[in-house]
Amino acid sequence: MARVIVDVMLKPEILDAQGQAIARALPRLGFSGVASVRQGKRFEVELDGPVDDAALADVRKMAETLLANTVIEDYTVTVERAES
Repeated sequence: MARVIVDVMLKPEILDAQGQAIARALPRLGFSGVASVRQGKRFEVELDGPVDDAALADVRKMAETLLANTVIEDYTVTVERAES
């Protein structure tokens, strides 16, 4: 079984209100030195077969169709390597 990671983030030009709220809360919780925070989503997709070009194309189509709103979000697809 193979795992593919899809990370989704708001595009840089889109205001991240949730990230700003987190950044404002950090000093109150004792954390200093944080200039900004961007909040995103991570999806772990486990595939039955090998991670070949066709499987990666399917995962990218999943991301474009359902996992990300490509008008305001960017996404990256990464194959998670098995640890030995």
